[in-house]
Amino acid sequence: MDIRISVKQYFTISNWGLDIMKTDNTTPTNPLTTLILDFDGIIVESIPLKTVALRKIFSFASPEHLDEIIAFHLENGGMSRYDKFRHIYANILDEPLTPEQEERLADEYVGLIFDAMLTVPYVHGAEDLLRDCSRMLPLYIVSATPEAEMHEIARRRDLTKYFVRIYGSPKTKAECIREILDETGASPDEALFVGDAPNDWDAARATGVRFVARIPPGDPNRFVGRPGVEEIVENLHELRGYLRGSVCSSRSHTP
Repeated sequence: MDIRISVKQYFTISNWGLDIMKTDNTTPTNPLTTLILDFDGIIVESIPLKTVALRKIFSFASPEHLDEIIAFHLENGGMSRYDKFRHIYANILDEPLTPEQEERLADEYVGLIFDAMLTVPYVHGAEDLLRDCSRMLPLYIVSATPEAEMHEIARRRDLTKYFVRIYGSPKTKAECIREILDETGASPDEALFVGDAPNDWDAARATGVRFVARIPPGDPNRFVGRPGVEEIVENLHELRGYLRGSVCSSRSHTP
C-alpha cells in the first residue's frame, strides 16, 4: 500500500473533522496523519527496570558517582545506552572507556533487561490506543534501543502488527522522524511524536513535528521551560482521550 497516497486520500474523503486544538484552545492544528511513539516509558513501563540494571552494572562506582549516573540516566531517557556509557565515563567517572569495556557493559546490560522487557507491564491504555490508532493511520516506534533489539522485543510481544516501521539506534531520533516524514509525505504539523524525555522533545523541535509529553505520576516535570509541548499526559488512556474525536478513537468508544 502506498502510504503517501492512501493516508492523504483517507483523510480527505472521510472528513471526520480531525483538527486537534492546541492546549491554548485558540488555533487548530492541521489534521493528524502520522503518530510516532517512543517505546520505553510510553508503550511499556520499562524505565524502572532499566534504572535498576544501570545501577547494577555501575555498582563499582562510588555512591556519589552512582547517584550522579542515575540522575543523568533519568534526565536522558531518550539517549542510546552507548552514548550514556561514553558520557558517564568521560564526565562522571573521568576514566577512559575502551571499545571492549563498552561492549562488556552493553552485554551485561542486555543480559539484565532483555527477558524482563518481554513481560514488563504496558503503560495504562497503551494496548487500546495501539489497537484503535493503527486502524486509522500509520504508527511508528522511534526508540533509542538498538534497532535489532527493538524489533525482537516488538516481535515477541506481538506488537509489530500495529506499526508500519520500528526505528532504533544508532540513528538519532531526529533522523528517524525525518525518514518517517519523507515516507508518509506528512508535513511536520501533521505528525505527532509522543515521548517522555527532554531528548524526545529535542527531536520534535529539530524536525518541527508536534509533541506530547508523558509524565508518570510522581515524576518531576522535565519539560518546564521547553516550548511547544502541546499536552502532558500521565498515561496512554489520557493520550487516547486527548485524541478522542480524531482518527484514534473507534466509534464504539466515543461518548
